[in-house]
Amino acid sequence: MRRRLAVVALVLLTSGCTLLPAPPAPVPTDVMPTDLPQQTPTSSGNLSPDGFDSAQRMAVRIRNIGCGTLSTGSGFALDDHTLVTNRHVVSDSSTLQLSTYDGRDIGAAAASTAALADLAIVRTDDALPAAPELAPADPAVGDQVTVVGYPLGRALTVTTGQVLASQTDPLNANLGAVLVTDAPVEHGSSGSAVLDSDGRVVGVVYAKDSNGHSFVVPVSTLRAMLDDEASFTPTAPCAG
Repeated sequence: MRRRLAVVALVLLTSGCTLLPAPPAPVPTDVMPTDLPQQTPTSSGNLSPDGFDSAQRMAVRIRNIGCGTLSTGSGFALDDHTLVTNRHVVSDSSTLQLSTYDGRDIGAAAASTAALADLAIVRTDDALPAAPELAPADPAVGDQVTVVGYPLGRALTVTTGQVLASQTDPLNANLGAVLVTDAPVEHGSSGSAVLDSDGRVVGVVYAKDSNGHSFVVPVSTLRAMLDDEASFTPTAPCAG
């Protein structure tokens, strides 16, 4: 009887071992680092140590806190303390909140808007990280372009396309011809810089249509507005 119990116990212990997990693998004595994805240039190729190129470093996200409203837009540095955006991005504002590509908040000192184009200038208290060069002339139909901005007020985004046409502004927001491109944009992309293959600004996004085409104020209009000090009128905070 004692022998039979011993045999039964041995069978139970042996069968129970099949339920135990396999022992863990031995601890490695050396570790190979994982190759992390690297930020790659998408326009000018002039990378900074943090992996962003010059086109991305000059982009600015704009939050317009109005009287009972909140909207977002984009802009780009013109110099250390000046950025360009759209008139409709900064209109009816109580407070403008600006942030750079690296998440740094920038204080807005004053804003001015143009009467003859959907353009605006914002002066900043703090220095902006980088400023692009304005191209000497508008791009031609068929030229490749890059748009850098903050669609939907979210992450910094770079999209590409080409100039499809030059035409009269269908929205009647600008005096003279505007450019049409197929570079994808969204709400919040208004005020984004449009760049040529050399990273120079050739226009400013201000709208899109139902076909996904983006409308751009050409750099010739921007230059003409900047050359005339009377083109921009200071804006007053909304009341209410």
